[in-house]
Amino acid sequence: MDSTHEHVKENGDSTNHDNNNNNNNNNHASKKQKLSPPLITDSEIQQEFSHHQPGIARINNGSFGCCPSSIISTQREWQLRYLRQPDDFYFNQLRKGIIESRTVIKDLINAEDVEEVSIVDNATTAAAIVLQHIARSFVEGRYQEGDAAVMLHYAYGSVKKSIQAYVSRAGGYVIEAQLPFPVTSNEDIIAEFRKALEKAKSNGRKIRLAVIDHITSMPSVIIPVKDLVRICREEGVDQVFVDAAHAIGNVDVNMKEIGADFYTSNLHKWFFCPPSIAFLYCRRSNMQSDLHHPVVSHEYGNGLAIESSWIGTRDYSSQLVVPSVIEFVNRFEGGIEGIRKRNHDAVVEMGEMLAKAWGTNLGSPPEMCSSMVMVGLPSCLGISSEVDTMKLRTHLRDNFRIEVPIHYLAPKDGENKARDNVTCVTGYARISYQIYNKVDEYYRLRDAINLLVEDGFTCRMLVSN
Repeated sequence: MDSTHEHVKENGDSTNHDNNNNNNNNNHASKKQKLSPPLITDSEIQQEFSHHQPGIARINNGSFGCCPSSIISTQREWQLRYLRQPDDFYFNQLRKGIIESRTVIKDLINAEDVEEVSIVDNATTAAAIVLQHIARSFVEGRYQEGDAAVMLHYAYGSVKKSIQAYVSRAGGYVIEAQLPFPVTSNEDIIAEFRKALEKAKSNGRKIRLAVIDHITSMPSVIIPVKDLVRICREEGVDQVFVDAAHAIGNVDVNMKEIGADFYTSNLHKWFFCPPSIAFLYCRRSNMQSDLHHPVVSHEYGNGLAIESSWIGTRDYSSQLVVPSVIEFVNRFEGGIEGIRKRNHDAVVEMGEMLAKAWGTNLGSPPEMCSSMVMVGLPSCLGISSEVDTMKLRTHLRDNFRIEVPIHYLAPKDGENKARDNVTCVTGYARISYQIYNKVDEYYRLRDAINLLVEDGFTCRMLVSN
């Protein structure tokens, strides 16, 4: 995208406007064609994120996301509306504003109906809603003790804990699909998922729930979610919940094509909203009266979307800026699709540059990467545990001002010596690319790791805090 070009697009011939007013035989109200805003420039992008702490190579957008200054200003306006006159805000503005945001999200994800879309604070809350619903089905006898739930081995940690807290404690039998990493194709993932379903169905068990990531967090890989949902339908899985915390603004999200019963994604990670906001999609044909927000307020029983729109006095401003965020992303060539492509192409380029510099590999083919890429770190760094990854991550932050998460990959049994570059790698850096990033930030990471290698550094030299 050449963001230095500024265009003003006009549709139609404005010289016909007066004539249209006098010739309206079809009873259509004449309307002046709306001008498209000029495309955002590189300098304007940097200005939108000038509140970021200077001097930090911030290549970890995936963890916390980012919010432009113009959206922060809009959020502040919503906050002031509440503070000026809370009663008017509650009775006349809040519900209307949240419905507008839900409508924008409904169109963005191609849902059937706005009633399928609820707004919550984050994907973790959405997971609790779905998993508590499943737990109640066990407790109230709709599901039998020992019925199965299937999830991916690389499911997000809090979702795993939620499954343990709700489904396992209610009597569910949980199976993890052991996904390969590094991964070379979608077929590898599909094969392991089928194995997990077969194991779950053994001894005559019924599979009540499948939890599928759209993009795994760590290691980060795009999952063939449409294929896995289709397989679940073929195998008679009752309900499918897609945890897509990283998806919106990062990959294509289409509810009619994916076909899951439940789907959640954060809007503060890759869609420029302030923290924290997520949507939970519940397919209309599968909407249950016992889907409830975990926080019970006086809207309990009025439907999940209404329950979620008021859970007591709190700051709802992040849920109200979604229409403004749409205006922001539409200042980019191609809108959100153009941003996704720009970020994907850039992060793959940077990932391949790092892998070449370090003599390692990417964790997946480019087509299985989103705006995040896993890059193998040199084996001589001696990454041998999750503790080592945190120590090295802290070292890079404190001594090189680089923010980047690191994944530990345990060697396979008997794999003491490397057969090739893939098997010797025990640590992967997860790099993100968002519109505010610059290529020199990735060169800083390259040079920092190369310096550690040259100095004979190993993770054993670092002391845990």
